[in-house]
Amino acid sequence: MKNASIYYSIGALLYCPANHPAIADSVITEKLGRDYSLALCLEDTIGDSHVAEAEESLLRSLARMEKARQSAEFYIPKLFIRVRMPAQIEHLLQRLGSAREMVCGFILPKFDLQNAPAYLHAMAEANHTYNRRFYGMPIMESPSIVDLRTRIDVLYRLKDQLDQIEASILNIRVGGNDLCHLFGFRRHHSETIHQIRPVADIFADIITVFAQNYVVSGPVWEYYSGAGWESGFIQELKEDRLCGFIGKTAIHPRQIPLIREAYAVTREEYEDAKAILGWDESCANYVSGNTRKERMNEYKTHTNWARKILFLAEAYGIL
Repeated sequence: MKNASIYYSIGALLYCPANHPAIADSVITEKLGRDYSLALCLEDTIGDSHVAEAEESLLRSLARMEKARQSAEFYIPKLFIRVRMPAQIEHLLQRLGSAREMVCGFILPKFDLQNAPAYLHAMAEANHTYNRRFYGMPIMESPSIVDLRTRIDVLYRLKDQLDQIEASILNIRVGGNDLCHLFGFRRHHSETIHQIRPVADIFADIITVFAQNYVVSGPVWEYYSGAGWESGFIQELKEDRLCGFIGKTAIHPRQIPLIREAYAVTREEYEDAKAILGWDESCANYVSGNTRKERMNEYKTHTNWARKILFLAEAYGIL
């Protein structure tokens, strides 16, 4: 498992089209709050004939934020650019100039065996050229991970490639809507994606392959208004966390506080984690009732859970 808090700190990753005219002002005025990360998207949210225009808009937005922070203090979220192709990484970094310092990294969509080498080379070159770490977040959403005959092989081959630059891979992300699209699925606000078994099985395999070494983030929930959207979202967040996901893609600011709350830890979890990690290893017993005498703590089997709880407490707080 990851052993540094930054990998657990992405939280609610708010997606925004890179050509959104108000995004810079929303960040500068803290309209979106202080508890989110931001993805500026040049891929699926932008029409194919408008990419160059969206790039110009993105450059203007970041330049405006950089200028504003010279005269005022405001929260700058961890900021990622979702590119369409590997060559865009260096292309954008060159054009960003000093504003590139605000960029935390890049989101790598449709990550598969064909584009993985080019994406990883582009990331390594960027880190070498600018002598700093830009993080990558590949998205598992391509059709190549659907085929049952080859899925496990494909996922492990992708992991082998990512392991070459493991420290620079901040999260593994999953494309819930892209995978549903392949089957023609769409969930209602009273249903969770974990009830869609073909997609949930793909998620389970992604967690199995990656989650021992990487943080894997949950898929987008497309509802943000109307009757029942909050209760459905909260239920999916509960199932996300139970299934091993940490953090979630957001498509509206209303979703941000619910994501934050879902990954905060309870006082009981925090107390148990501290007790497990503070265990006297010379003690004859490696199992004990917890501090509230409500459940069992076992030193040898709960230590990874306990470390994760402390990282989550640092990133999301204690309820």
